[in-house]
Amino acid sequence: MKILLIGGGGREHAVAEGIKKSKYNPSLYALMAKKNPGIAALCEDFLLEKETEVEKVVEYAKARNVEIAFVGPEAPLAAGVADALWEAGIPVVGPKKACAIIEFDKAWARNFMKKYGIEGCPAYEVFTEVKPAHAFIEKLGDVAVKPSGLTGGKGVKVMGDQLPDLEAAKAYTSELLEKGAVVIEERFIGEEFTLQAFVDGKSLVFFPAVQDHKRAYEGDLGPNTGGMGSYTDAGEILPFMLPEDLEKAKKIMQDTVNALSEETGTGYQGILYGQFILTASGPKVVEFNARFGDPEAMNVIPLLETDFVEIMSAVVKGTLGNLPVSFSKKATVCKYAVPAGYPENPEKDSEVTVGDIGKASIYYASVYEKEGKVYTTSSRAIAVVGIAETIAAAEKIAQNALENLHGKLFFRKDIGTAALIQKRIDHMKELRG
Repeated sequence: MKILLIGGGGREHAVAEGIKKSKYNPSLYALMAKKNPGIAALCEDFLLEKETEVEKVVEYAKARNVEIAFVGPEAPLAAGVADALWEAGIPVVGPKKACAIIEFDKAWARNFMKKYGIEGCPAYEVFTEVKPAHAFIEKLGDVAVKPSGLTGGKGVKVMGDQLPDLEAAKAYTSELLEKGAVVIEERFIGEEFTLQAFVDGKSLVFFPAVQDHKRAYEGDLGPNTGGMGSYTDAGEILPFMLPEDLEKAKKIMQDTVNALSEETGTGYQGILYGQFILTASGPKVVEFNARFGDPEAMNVIPLLETDFVEIMSAVVKGTLGNLPVSFSKKATVCKYAVPAGYPENPEKDSEVTVGDIGKASIYYASVYEKEGKVYTTSSRAIAVVGIAETIAAAEKIAQNALENLHGKLFFRKDIGTAALIQKRIDHMKELRG
């Protein structure tokens, strides 16, 4: 079988590895903006091209007689790459534009949740003008401010966090309104977690829950990033969660898929990512994404015991409900090495070398290869993943690997450590009373 992977980041490296482990021995092709050395090593052939160049994607897929495609990032989904490939007779794991809107238009997503009565939706309003937006901020008193469009996971700012007070929330809102619509919503207090699922239009297969760490510095301080690292426990839930929290989040995602089908007349086929915040009154929806998370993909894809290519086939054929999918019951810790100075003033074009990383897996993200050497860009460079019986053991494997990456790099040491996880457990106990 010939498979095309679109995208060149760490998430796509994990997908490529999952595909290549298949017993069907597929031929893998990739289209990516920069040469990811990890993906390139797994491919028969690749094309360096912008992933949003729809015609070029279709042309390349046809030239290579591709039988199924996997779209990794959100931008090509928003550009309609999945639609164009289906029209060319190539099935796609990745939703069509009509459904992917749930990620790339946050105003649409909130209005859709409200229309269909989907649980976990905050009090919110969508604004295009400053005066009413500022009045709504005053009314709610404690808010999250979001640009409506795609921001690479870095656009949302929250009071009591990146926004110290009402005046800061108003100032940020004014800044965003110069570029487009803004969603202002009540701020939820709790612990965030991610739930990801394969979706075939009706049925969902859920991965274990993951917790990502957006803040740049240890102790959850500093500016937001695309994600500095993440962890899973040896089972479906995280240490601060209860089984019923997961069941409620799963129901929200199932209801969302059903409602998307009704709203758009198109089945959602691909990956659905639910970003939740667990509050005293259960899980609430921060946002939905139309693809795997990065870094969360690196935690969960290696745990799959079922053949990745079989799952892809079931997604595009609508037969996922008939396929038993299993995961190994191990804990994982993913940590990112990023360029020194990231995110505000990253050192670009700096060489990175990999030493003895022990039992860890390595995923190349925003790097490029030139004359056999790997260099940083301005974004997250390399992710390492430890897999073990416990979070503590997985964390040691990941941390050892990080310390054997050489170059002008920076990373958080505290992700997956007992102290940080205990902080999450204590926080939820306090909220639940």
